[in-house]
Amino acid sequence: MFDAIVVGARCAGAPTAMLLARAGHRVLMLDRAGFPSDTLSTHLVHQPGVAALARWGVLDAVRATGCPPLDRAVYEVADIRLEGCGRGVEGQRAGYAPRRHVLDAVLVDAAVAAGVDFRERSSVTRLLHDDSGRVVGVEGTHGGRPFTERAPLVIGADGMRSTVARLAKAAFTTRDSRLTCAYYGYWEDVPATLELYESPGSWVAAVPTNNGATLVLAYFPQSRFDEVRTDPHAAHLRQVRATAPALYDRLDGKRRVERLRGTGDQQNFFRQATGPGWVLVGDAGHHKDSITARGISDAFLQAEALAGQVAGRLGGDPGKLDEALRNYADERDRSLAAGYQATLSAAQLAPHEQRLSLLRAVSKDPELTAIYFDMVAGIGTAGALYTPKLLSLL
Repeated sequence: MFDAIVVGARCAGAPTAMLLARAGHRVLMLDRAGFPSDTLSTHLVHQPGVAALARWGVLDAVRATGCPPLDRAVYEVADIRLEGCGRGVEGQRAGYAPRRHVLDAVLVDAAVAAGVDFRERSSVTRLLHDDSGRVVGVEGTHGGRPFTERAPLVIGADGMRSTVARLAKAAFTTRDSRLTCAYYGYWEDVPATLELYESPGSWVAAVPTNNGATLVLAYFPQSRFDEVRTDPHAAHLRQVRATAPALYDRLDGKRRVERLRGTGDQQNFFRQATGPGWVLVGDAGHHKDSITARGISDAFLQAEALAGQVAGRLGGDPGKLDEALRNYADERDRSLAAGYQATLSAAQLAPHEQRLSLLRAVSKDPELTAIYFDMVAGIGTAGALYTPKLLSLL
């Protein structure tokens, strides 16, 4: 019998399993995919996520993959250009944007090294319950053969369309409309830093990743998805040319590698985080538009929060475990609420004059620019920006 079963082995599941195993628990981790494998992602790990990788002792492994540090950011909107670097957190001022088949493999290796029993290509088909209705394990298939495993806690870390959430009947506690659709392309030999470009109805970003490739992302209003998907290649380039002409010029004559990827299913929600014997972490419990690229960093912080609450409480008094799970749920909702609202605002793709006035003032001062880029990374809140200096400039 395991102490915990983690369903999903990517940016939420692998760190959760690793941290619980390091705390002395016997952990089973399952995933439908084989590893290494790719998944649709902005790749960006903001500085709070980088600090988590450093705390776990795996940041050096990410750096060793050749993924370049993102120690300078550019943001352009209307007549405004911000350029600089955030102040960072825990000494980490640079972000990273590793390919997911690289990052996820590093995290899985760290979990296995901590003692996690990992079974890839495994699907969960049913949650097991005791007579009281408490979840006590899972049934599924591995390599085409059925299996049954038991544990006092089943952790759903299996993404936005979570099987664990569906089987546990986890209700949506907050749900908002889809706001954008996005298409992603990788380009060879295109120099870039972390670059963000915004205009009404458009958002374009560029970020360097592994193997000398640069990811170029184009966002459109959700209302345009049916139109864009008819010819996404042309729409992607038109959006880059209109919103970031200097970036478009850098793409001229360069080769796009791999196929163009896209999605019109950028859901915005919080789900019920926990119930008797089960809990959700990462995108399974909370998902928002990828335009602010908070998903990976948020998953890391949720993994730490969950492991911190339940470590030492597995296999003991179920009442104490339930209390720990409720504490995790409260912490999750409290810590992610501001970022959720900020993301919904950005995903409207409608820069307002009030915000533009603020950004014009910020652009006049390097210190304010650094504070703003901290906000972009999820460090601090908008209140930190309203210094006497900013108020004077306004």
